[in-house]
Amino acid sequence: MTAFAADPAFDPGSLAVADWPLCQLRLQDDARFPWLILIPRVPGAVEIEDLSPGDRTRFLNEGLSAGRLIRRMGEALGRPVDKLNMAALGNVTAQLHLHVIGRRRDDPVWPDPVWGRGTAHRWTGSERDRLLALIRASSPDAGPD
Repeated sequence: MTAFAADPAFDPGSLAVADWPLCQLRLQDDARFPWLILIPRVPGAVEIEDLSPGDRTRFLNEGLSAGRLIRRMGEALGRPVDKLNMAALGNVTAQLHLHVIGRRRDDPVWPDPVWGRGTAHRWTGSERDRLLALIRASSPDAGPD
């Protein structure tokens, strides 16, 4: 059996922060948006259908937990989230992953998608540290609300 490893393509733009029961949780290094990435620690998973039925449920529940965390991150930054976007695209990086992104009507690329729009702005040290503490203090809920 092959051990899990996140695709190295994630490393330049995101930071591994925590391991939830199924997924590695990463903070996207783009201060324009509160943005998390969930990568199931299932070797070889490319599509949601590659997960077992139980892991599919966990993946969705962890995505919902990440969405609640994104809203808390927006509040902590003084930029409450207007719209929560979730996407499992994988056109560039095939490894199964879920982007969970907080959007605001006044963000720099609204209403366009975030991919390929503008230049990422790295988190400042203090912002990153505050978000990392918030993320690390959180854990995924066992199930839906």
